[in-house]
Amino acid sequence: MDHDAFLELLTPRGQQALAEAVELAGADPVAAATRLRKTYDASLTSAALTQAKLRERGRAKFGDDAALMYFTPHGVEQATRREVAEHRARRLSLLTGTTGEGGTIGNGGMTGDVGPAGEGGTIGNGGTAGNRGAIRGGGTTGGVGAGLRVVDVCSGVGGDLIALARAGCSVDAVDTDPLTVAVAQANVDALGLSDRVTVRTADAATVDPAAYDVLFADPARRTAKGRTFDPNAYSPAWPVILDLLARAPTACLKVAPGIPYEFVPQGAEAEWVSFKGEVKEVALWTGALAGADPGAERFTRRATLLPGGSTLTATGARVPVGPMGRYVYEPDGAAIRAHLVAEVAAMVNGRLADPLIAYVTGDEPVATAWASGYEVDEVMPFSVKKLRAALRARRVGNVTIKKRASAVDIERLRSDLRLSGDKSAVVILTRIADRPSILICTPLELGK
Repeated sequence: MDHDAFLELLTPRGQQALAEAVELAGADPVAAATRLRKTYDASLTSAALTQAKLRERGRAKFGDDAALMYFTPHGVEQATRREVAEHRARRLSLLTGTTGEGGTIGNGGMTGDVGPAGEGGTIGNGGTAGNRGAIRGGGTTGGVGAGLRVVDVCSGVGGDLIALARAGCSVDAVDTDPLTVAVAQANVDALGLSDRVTVRTADAATVDPAAYDVLFADPARRTAKGRTFDPNAYSPAWPVILDLLARAPTACLKVAPGIPYEFVPQGAEAEWVSFKGEVKEVALWTGALAGADPGAERFTRRATLLPGGSTLTATGARVPVGPMGRYVYEPDGAAIRAHLVAEVAAMVNGRLADPLIAYVTGDEPVATAWASGYEVDEVMPFSVKKLRAALRARRVGNVTIKKRASAVDIERLRSDLRLSGDKSAVVILTRIADRPSILICTPLELGK
């Protein structure tokens, strides 16, 4: 879909073609194209059918909004899930609670199930943010972003700027691609946010972040060869991003969950965000929302669970190493990425069976949103033959295989097991005291 074809899609005739394409969703592609071509030219037909398919893909991230929105293939793939964008917007809105007065902005403490009752004590930074940089403006705004000026230097199709605008922020957005800018503007118009958002074609390097209260950046993580995990291959380039961060009073930078720690700016907060058990991103916060002083560490580490909103930061907890217990816990990926396994272990009164593996073991069942729990039915040295025999003895025909620190090909192992039965089990491939081991487990059914 090119720029001109998309603009035609916004005309009354284009809207009619799109509506018909949406009604044909799920139909045979050739039949759908043939039907539309009776009324519309090839370019508009293609644009309408493409947009209808992209809206279906966008529903997983944007819910009902997707039916009104517009997308590009790359744009819908990289766009932030609505719940994650709204979480970020809520954090930014804290800046207007006591702006310019140096007071607290609610950055510390604990939420959700991370509490003192059997959950490892108070988790959080607990400090004030007044000395981390003031935000221009004044007065109380009731916890919304009214009056907060944000520049979004990598707008994409607009997933983040939509959440920011709905939180009350005024957003100036830029992107280098004219088609992407047109799509973002169409989304702003379709969702009734034009009074709070401007979108234009520009290079991020030309933006002056000092002219705004907050800089937001979601650099593209795709190259001609596909997705990249190297920050140096981001667009804008990493040096440009660092320059923008250095000149911004407060900033939020969205990056991939696997970002190497050495790329996190000194004094920032790195927040790993998990949605329904899947780590989605890292948000790097600088300035007034960077959390309490990280002390001896280069930066503050935080993990957040969505949609619940539980958050966890380092407490200095130390996790012991000991024998495998009756239960094993798999910490949420956000806690693992943030190196907060010790904090999760404290919640379940657990220990590590291997000092280098992020499986926690314990002697009692404990419910927590921060880990999936399993009862250990059997522990054995790694052997396909012994595993097959043990599972067949249990009449297991359906097996979920998990692994950590194991080079075993899971699908090949599943095929080699040749199981048939009416029971289910969880098999964990890991190391115990540096020896390849297998755990046969049953999921814990505990309220979280």
